[in-house]
Amino acid sequence: MTRPSAPPPVRAVTPETPQLTVAAVARRLGIAPATLRTWDRRYGIGPGAHTPGTHRRYGPEDLARLEVMQRALMAGATPAEAARHARTGATAPTLPVVAEPDREVGPDREVGPDREEPDCEPGVGDDLGRPGGWALRLSGAGRRARGIGRAALAMDATAVRRLVAEAVEAEGLEYTWNHVVRPVLGAIAARWESTGAGVEIEHLVSEAVTAVFSARGLAAAERVEPVPVRPVLLAGAPGELHYLPLVALGAVLAERGIPHRPLGANLPVDALVAAVRRIAPSVVVLWAQDPATADAAVPAALPRTRPRFRSFAAGPGWTTTPLPPEVGRLDSLRDAADTLGGLLGVTHTN
Repeated sequence: MTRPSAPPPVRAVTPETPQLTVAAVARRLGIAPATLRTWDRRYGIGPGAHTPGTHRRYGPEDLARLEVMQRALMAGATPAEAARHARTGATAPTLPVVAEPDREVGPDREVGPDREEPDCEPGVGDDLGRPGGWALRLSGAGRRARGIGRAALAMDATAVRRLVAEAVEAEGLEYTWNHVVRPVLGAIAARWESTGAGVEIEHLVSEAVTAVFSARGLAAAERVEPVPVRPVLLAGAPGELHYLPLVALGAVLAERGIPHRPLGANLPVDALVAAVRRIAPSVVVLWAQDPATADAAVPAALPRTRPRFRSFAAGPGWTTTPLPPEVGRLDSLRDAADTLGGLLGVTHTN
């Protein structure tokens, strides 16, 4: 194993130098104390000042190095890479941007050139430990997802937004949703199912993703000439509070020039009926994450209009719900965008 370069020389502690304990630094960075000890032991990123007979404590320079290392980890660097940048005083690693083929994989797996073996240290490896520990289970995820996972656990909303925006800029909306955002949300859900904790993390990530995808959709709407079709209506089923996948779909539709009207989560049936009458959509997409909100009576209650519209049920909540034959199913972001585009005569090339 490669030995880390020598740690900085031990500095004398003066009464004027503020010193923090391991526990205090861990709370400030949002990581486990064991992780700090691992960084010190393996990579030489530890406290440089020490008074004989006392516990080692971190000073301002030590904390600055740790913050550089944490930012590098959030950018997708391995702990060894991040430690090298922290020791040299760099602000962040420069990571290669690799074009990846578009692949359909599940929310808990990612395959592609940016895939990297997981870190092998407690508290740092994303797929190690129990789901409720100090790391998210992101086995096989790429650099971008792992960086967002670390930023999310640190409750760093600014970093999450920045990392999602960088992923969208480099890889596009569909790839970012399928291979970056979904693995992180899946890991947070697994943490919640195991411990009942982590709702605040899910909300933070969802708000960041909503902000980035919505901004991308607005920019696309100003840049892309809309096709002359009646809009697609996007709505969450009554009682359904999860709406993020329809935000992603709306952004993709905007980039393809397909007009849409997002109506948010938990739309009552009477409001949905009124919206259909007023908007005269070409398509209605009804999202349900939870089987409890996937009520077949909702699409059946939609009014008959002229011109007619098509209805689709989207989301895992509808998987076991019997639907009328005239109601289609949308199984993924790509499937939804391609199906709606084909139905409206909008061709799309990657």
